[in-house]
Amino acid sequence: RRLLKYVAQVDVERYRSLIERLGLRR
Repeated sequence: RRLLKYVAQVDVERYRSLIERLGLRR
């Protein structure tokens, strides 16, 4: 189950990076 949590954390980091990129484009 910890692996799932780790994957979720990585996904959140990637999502945050994507949001930041979109914000910069705006």
